[in-house]
Amino acid sequence: MKTLLQLDDINKAYGTQVVLQDLNVTISANQKIGVIGRNGAGKSTLCKIVTGHEEQDSGSLHKSPDLRLAYLEQQDPYNLDETLIAFLMRYTKKEEWQCAKVAARFQLNNGLLGQEIRTLSGGFRTRVKLASMLLMEPNFLILDEPTNYLDLKTLILLEEFLKDFRGGFLIVSHDREFLKKTCRQTLEIENGSCTLYPGTVVDYLMFKEEQDQQTANYNKNILAKKKQLQAFVTRFGAKATKASQARSVIKKIEKLKTIDTDHLLGNVRIKIPQVEKRNLTVFRCQDLAIGYPEQLVAGSIALEFNQGDHVAVLGDNGQGKTTFLRTIAGDLKAKDGHFKWGFGLEVGYYAQHVLSSLNPENDVYTHLSNIADPSITRQEILNLAGSFLFRGDDVFKKVEVLSGGEKARLCLAGLLLSKSEVLLLDEPTNHLDFETVESLGRALKDFDGTVFFICHDRTFVNMLATQIVEVKNGSVQHYPGDYEEYVYAMETKIHDELSEPKSLKSKPNPKIKPRSPQKPDRSQARQLQAERARIHSQIQDVQSLIDNHKNEFEEIHQAFSTDPQSWSLERNLRYEYLEKLIREEEDLWLELTEKADSLKKTG
Repeated sequence: MKTLLQLDDINKAYGTQVVLQDLNVTISANQKIGVIGRNGAGKSTLCKIVTGHEEQDSGSLHKSPDLRLAYLEQQDPYNLDETLIAFLMRYTKKEEWQCAKVAARFQLNNGLLGQEIRTLSGGFRTRVKLASMLLMEPNFLILDEPTNYLDLKTLILLEEFLKDFRGGFLIVSHDREFLKKTCRQTLEIENGSCTLYPGTVVDYLMFKEEQDQQTANYNKNILAKKKQLQAFVTRFGAKATKASQARSVIKKIEKLKTIDTDHLLGNVRIKIPQVEKRNLTVFRCQDLAIGYPEQLVAGSIALEFNQGDHVAVLGDNGQGKTTFLRTIAGDLKAKDGHFKWGFGLEVGYYAQHVLSSLNPENDVYTHLSNIADPSITRQEILNLAGSFLFRGDDVFKKVEVLSGGEKARLCLAGLLLSKSEVLLLDEPTNHLDFETVESLGRALKDFDGTVFFICHDRTFVNMLATQIVEVKNGSVQHYPGDYEEYVYAMETKIHDELSEPKSLKSKPNPKIKPRSPQKPDRSQARQLQAERARIHSQIQDVQSLIDNHKNEFEEIHQAFSTDPQSWSLERNLRYEYLEKLIREEEDLWLELTEKADSLKKTG
């Protein structure tokens, strides 16, 4: 495939903090790449360098003349008093019909085109930016955290768009499910450099896990060898007859090096202090109405939950999820009716606006120790701070110098240390990298208290939710199914809406008799022939991969057999990976050939 972007020896630092160091990566046309890495690893910096919003300190960036780059802007390119269609026409210089056609791809129709953008919710405004980006007719996209604050419906629409997009893209996201469904390759940025893996994020993480286990085994063997050699030195080092041999052994010990594993992906562990288990009704409301003095958002709400329930509050943006959470948190007065928490329960609330309550003069540790339950030890505070990426001297940082993301993580960590029996969490996963998101999900899953949460990260919701509340069209109701059923229903509805309208589909003519199934028509024959050709092409591709990987495997095997000095950890990892890959490819080849035989019999 043609190379669109080439980054060679890219270096970027902010003051004394080195973000990217000798980074090299080649991106080809039609590659669909998910970018992962810890917060602060340099994911957004890489995107800004590619889009031209920042310059590298050194190194070179080569862009193909064929590159037509578009990116999802963080800054809003529209004026709030513009109508949707007026903005698209002004911004893209396209005709009205072209703008309307692309806008419909994101369900921006049915009167929305003439609305002022100020009347649209955040999710719909993101759809407007996506439509404007697509109208530029790009062949490569840069999307930096596009899923933040998106409701499920907009998220599914974005996925459908990316699946059909005839071009490549680079997506930074902490949503594993989103990356899994949209990206075919994975780029991890770690310690200033990057690794481009030819597989999905799930495949890559499995590969990394295997590598990490092999590295741990290697380190274990090295330490055992060191211990054995050191025992020899301790025993015979003082003897004159063994002195020379002991010095030789010491040199061997010095050459034995373990592999650093301090920053390997996936080692985040969050431990939430447990609360007392009590068998009681935690929350009950009757005829509750929520909203604002000038606006009723939802009414006639009747809900009841017990301790240990983990309640996902779901619905499109602008429907009232945050209004509901603010109301039961006591941050917003109910318009009518009442709600009640169980006797003596401590309720903790996390939302973006609580960041303003932080004392700028406190450092990270002081804030956490002030808010932590008295039973929490200093080490537990430091451990949880580390889980939220405040490590070492970071705990002495003043609040006033923290970024918005760091403040959000600090507030969330503090809430978890408070030992509140009820946690109300509004978008807790924003500003967290996905391994921290999943670690938080696992920790909350084991939490004996009650959790009400708003979140659009499907991996997190699926991991945590035991109950679902849906906020929709002026109602707040308990959803009878689980989260997977909720997502499936949403996806099915969107697929139906995006497909050809029923009124345009041809209706069957009762006078025309159906063709005999034994005699397929020409259309069916052509489809069968095309399917055979496709399977045959896949078999050839897989066979080619098997041949190439077997040749490489045999070369390494031969080298290990004839020259033991050629052994290295990296080469051994490749050897074991190839062995596993060849088995998988042979299984796929067998599956495809069986399918080809079946199609042959059909014809």
